[in-house]
Amino acid sequence: MKHLLAAISLGLLAGACTTAPTVYGPAATVDAMGYRSTKIETDRYRVSFRGNPDAKRPQVEDMALRRAAEIALGDGYQWFRVLDRHTEQVGGHDRGEPHGGVGVGTSSGRYGSHTSVGVGLSFDLTPDSRRYETSMEIVLGKGAKPGDPDAYDAPSVLSRPAAHG
Repeated sequence: MKHLLAAISLGLLAGACTTAPTVYGPAATVDAMGYRSTKIETDRYRVSFRGNPDAKRPQVEDMALRRAAEIALGDGYQWFRVLDRHTEQVGGHDRGEPHGGVGVGTSSGRYGSHTSVGVGLSFDLTPDSRRYETSMEIVLGKGAKPGDPDAYDAPSVLSRPAAHG
């Protein structure tokens, strides 16, 4: 019984461990949380942001827009237009439902035969590691921002509070 309680406690402890919260900043590695940007042409970039499991889809998309606004202002532009945008769920697994089972076994030996019955129930206690990543291609612009719904005023985007997981 002590071993069963120890195994359950260990499983609950492992399930309680989580990844770090999503914060705005550059990605340290290719698969890490954070933003990445690649200059394609003088006024064109590919920008992406990957969140940790705590970040919802709109937060991840807002952080990518924030990076696009920083690039626009840093390069001397006032606005940017999103030409292509794609958000997907990456990593993780389907935790599914608990699984149960019953087993019956018999044995015979010197002192007679014995029948054993075992009942088992399994739970997936690992933390959900699914997360969102958004990538977009942007083009930078000067002057008045066009009325296009995919065009963003860079200073306005940066004046919004940064989204935190």
